[in-house]
Amino acid sequence: MRVTFDDVATLAAALKDAERAHGAHEAQLGHRDEDWPSWYAEYILKTYGRDE
Repeated sequence: MRVTFDDVATLAAALKDAERAHGAHEAQLGHRDEDWPSWYAEYILKTYGRDE
């Protein structure tokens, strides 16, 4: 799977989307997610990734 972004604005929008979704994820967990980088990476791949 591959993820590419054409410009900074598109990448920033994807990160803001991931931030929003991660907030909902943490609310369900009931605590801070210490491994947030892995969660963000997986979310970005699943949401924006394309099979090559």
